[in-house]
Amino acid sequence: MKLEANQHFGITQVLRLGLVQACLGGLVVLMTSTLNRVMVVELALPALLPGVLVALHYAVQLSRPRMGWGSDVGGRRTPWIVGGMAVLAAGALLASASVAWMETQRAAGVALAFVAFVLIGLGVAACGTTLLVLLAKRVRAERRAASATTVWVMMIFGFAVTAGTAGRFLDPYSPGRLMAVTGVVAAIAMGLTLLATWRLEGPAVADTPAAPAAEHGASAFGTALREVWADPPARRFTLFIFVSMLAFSAQDLILEPFAGSLFGFTPGRSTQLSGVQHGGVLLGMLAAALAGSRWRGRQFGSLSGWTAGGCVASGIALAGLVLAAARGPGYPLEANVFVLGVANGAFSVAAIGSMMRLAGEGPPAREGVRIGLWGAAQAVAFALGGLVGTGASDLAHRLLPSPAMAYAAVFGAEALLFLVAAWLAFRPLPGNRPQRPGSGRRRPLAGRSGLSGADRLQPGALDHAVWRVVQ
Repeated sequence: MKLEANQHFGITQVLRLGLVQACLGGLVVLMTSTLNRVMVVELALPALLPGVLVALHYAVQLSRPRMGWGSDVGGRRTPWIVGGMAVLAAGALLASASVAWMETQRAAGVALAFVAFVLIGLGVAACGTTLLVLLAKRVRAERRAASATTVWVMMIFGFAVTAGTAGRFLDPYSPGRLMAVTGVVAAIAMGLTLLATWRLEGPAVADTPAAPAAEHGASAFGTALREVWADPPARRFTLFIFVSMLAFSAQDLILEPFAGSLFGFTPGRSTQLSGVQHGGVLLGMLAAALAGSRWRGRQFGSLSGWTAGGCVASGIALAGLVLAAARGPGYPLEANVFVLGVANGAFSVAAIGSMMRLAGEGPPAREGVRIGLWGAAQAVAFALGGLVGTGASDLAHRLLPSPAMAYAAVFGAEALLFLVAAWLAFRPLPGNRPQRPGSGRRRPLAGRSGLSGADRLQPGALDHAVWRVVQ
């Protein structure tokens, strides 16, 4: 079905974009997980090499604001989505070829891998940024949280399906089999992206006279980026994204070693612990999406309330891991990790909903630059998160007398980061402070909270409770 320009998306169009996100996730997980294992195990290369390559693909995503600005100027997003997927697929094929080449020409193969991961980062930046911009512009405000959840759940589905299916066809491993599997996954991803975006967006429509076709070049992009950065809610949200995603990603690489070192978990059981956490993330996403969607005319809290509340709950759950380190075996570790996952899922989906609302705030025709800036902040946080988490763990093990104290120190620091993120999420703008119940006439929450300049909701009990905790 062809949509007119600027017509609101329904569930069918959201599912089509979710299919693209699933394809993107499938290709990325194949590159960042499967190739990681092949390099370290089959080729006996240092684990630092895939780590540097993954960090490189995140660093390249600093180009996200530029990608978003390009789609703002052009007036259409689907060419960037399709083009980004094509670049990502090409990078994936080159990456698998580089691994095969490393067996005979190691230096040349490594050099090709660096080129491939630059392309992977560029493809993710172009496709992922403009997909979110399209959602932000074409989904009704009251449905954005649910739409964000749908798209993210489909991306997780893409992770799972690709990892499971590709893993089955990769055995027994050979370089030729790796290239064949990558080629099939890339072809499926490209084909599904073309089908999903076919006649989806409608003709290009200029959002505003402020974005004429002549507005090209580095100086125009710099002007657009400065305009966005000068907006206090956008700047604060950028800081929030960086701090919260740094705390979120820093826990990933030390949780399983923590379970094995202090609780005696086997590799299989520690992997199951990761599954418990991901199950909690999914439940938290669904809960936040349902609460943020109007049901019988009611809405349970604002996006900023759920975002800050999820960060506070994540900090409390990490404080529970500090207690787990002190108590050791006998502590309900799985339950604690499940609660951590629920809190992570709730804050992440609410933050995505806030991002899509804030994208339309401020100077017109800057949605792409705004979402690109926030995507770049997330990419930098993820690039640093693993390094910061593992580096802090190693340092704590050297400086502190016991592994339990070392892990407790790291989890405690991550809990503090989440509390800082909650403060950034819910801190009111200057001169605008949430009113407590019974303090007089209620004003709309819009413009009073750092993340919810477009919330347009009355503050509820959840928002007041979260604000008290943040204070």
